Amino acid sequence: MVCVALLSNPHSTGNRQLLPRVRSYCANSPDIFHYEVDDVDQIGRAMETIARVKPAVIVINGGDGTVQTALTELYQGGHFDTDVPPVAVLPNGKTNLIALDLGIRGDPIKALARIVEIAKTNVQDHVVVRELIALSDGESATRPVLGMFLGGAGLADSILYCRNQIYPLGLSNGLSHVLTAFAVLLSNLFGVRGRYLPPSARPISISLMRDGQLAGKFAVLIVTTLERLLLGAKPGDAGQGRLKLMAVDQTAAAVLRMLFASLTGRFGASRMQGIHLEQGDVIRIEGDHSSVILDGEIFEASHGRPIVLRSTAPVPFLRLAA
Repeated sequence: MVCVALLSNPHSTGNRQLLPRVRSYCANSPDIFHYEVDDVDQIGRAMETIARVKPAVIVINGGDGTVQTALTELYQGGHFDTDVPPVAVLPNGKTNLIALDLGIRGDPIKALARIVEIAKTNVQDHVVVRELIALSDGESATRPVLGMFLGGAGLADSILYCRNQIYPLGLSNGLSHVLTAFAVLLSNLFGVRGRYLPPSARPISISLMRDGQLAGKFAVLIVTTLERLLLGAKPGDAGQGRLKLMAVDQTAAAVLRMLFASLTGRFGASRMQGIHLEQGDVIRIEGDHSSVILDGEIFEASHGRPIVLRSTAPVPFLRLAA
């Protein structure tokens, strides 16, 4: 049995420099089955082939969009029946949120070597379970898209602003994110608008099927199943649902409260006006052409065409820190 099956997307941003090192490492490691795709549409066929070699661990080497497509195919494609191996994610792409949650940081080749070592010996000691977000339009015939982190409202607009306006400048990721944060704060705190600044968030409604509805304009909207919500908030308790939601009103006061509480380590410790922390198993988002981003892929909610989020059953991942 192959210890590790590695799925690589050569066209992800991080792989432009990383992939030659990955190929060299795999060429000298008989324990790795390396499959490269030219397009995310080929990931289904890749998973069909990977299932035949029966790996102990599947490693995804690509950006957040590649990870999202691979997870969807793993758990919707039926290639592994019910025996899906644990998944690890190499640090790659622009955000690496899933890799960070799994304790996979630093040099990707060193992380890959560590994963191979674990796959040969004590895989079960490093397996953790996470629920995924299943995104659909709510229709039973629609195949859900799976992921772990969704950003919407003003946050989605900020991500798209960074992607479309800042990244093309050719700056480093760190500097690009700092400039984006500055522009977002300028827009939210002082209401400054302009062609080169993020747009104002569109009104949306958010329904938690058993806990009522939120409606309005939000500077930040996050839905996640990750172990820790962004900024360290842990809303509610385990009995309230697996999907964790954070929404911050698009007002200067609410944004300042969020920033101050996060800087002082008190975010989520108590209720704050304009900041909504909830949990649920089903969340419905509706708005007038309001974008949401699930692990790098853009979806749009509109009136009469909602986005419905559900939590999946727990699925196995590989965490490097036991």
